[in-house]
Amino acid sequence: MNIPNFLSLLRIILVPVIVIFLTQGEYFNALIVFIVAGITDALDGTMARLLNAQTKLGSYLDPIADKLLLATSFVTLAILGIIPSWLTVIVMSRDFIILLGIAILSLMSVTFEIKPALIGKVTTALQIGTIFLALLDNAVTNDVSYNWNLALFWVTALFTVASGLVYIIRGIKIINRTSLKDVKK
Repeated sequence: MNIPNFLSLLRIILVPVIVIFLTQGEYFNALIVFIVAGITDALDGTMARLLNAQTKLGSYLDPIADKLLLATSFVTLAILGIIPSWLTVIVMSRDFIILLGIAILSLMSVTFEIKPALIGKVTTALQIGTIFLALLDNAVTNDVSYNWNLALFWVTALFTVASGLVYIIRGIKIINRTSLKDVKK
């Protein structure tokens, strides 16, 4: 267990802490823990590259920690009425479709590299920003309503859908290339 993997594991451990703070209405504490989790995300990847400490475990642990943090935050904030549930459904559906695509490619024994698209990185930044601003707003105003920034929700939703389509198209291209190779054999 190296330091980057420990930081990813720490991020996973912080997820239930955020949920506990949110369900108790302690938005400031949830915001602080969310920021700490975000810092661990930035540090684990940077340290893994700088220390040449990239591991197979880390390649699984980091994205699992990221998805767990985002998915749990979206679901909890939607249940509490802090962000709209339709946005959470869009975010969760995209992630489910991506995981389903990975499972299908794996079942087909197709070799592929998971490489994030630029739009996927922008989408993740928007999703993190949405959670951060929702937590910040509730920590400062203690107003449990999501009318404060409907435009951000729509932009996040549009990028989430667009990035999902990009990944679907990538998956279809990989399957088609594999099918063509099989036909030529």
